[in-house]
Amino acid sequence: MGINRESDEGASLQIGPTTLGMVRLYVEQGAHEIPMDFTPEEALEIAEELRAAAEQARRAAKAPKRGA
Repeated sequence: MGINRESDEGASLQIGPTTLGMVRLYVEQGAHEIPMDFTPEEALEIAEELRAAAEQARRAAKAPKRGA
């Protein structure tokens, strides 16, 4: 599945600190569980990428549609 392909699949996402000083993203979908641990620095980089992607998505949603 590509990043630009729509899906009706749902998943649960939890984000929080661990007792070992890491930041955990925990994804659960059906029987699949994916815990991903990042250093605080890595987590901040991911947060910056998320913010940038959100801003790009916001601009794309406001842009006039081609052929309209």
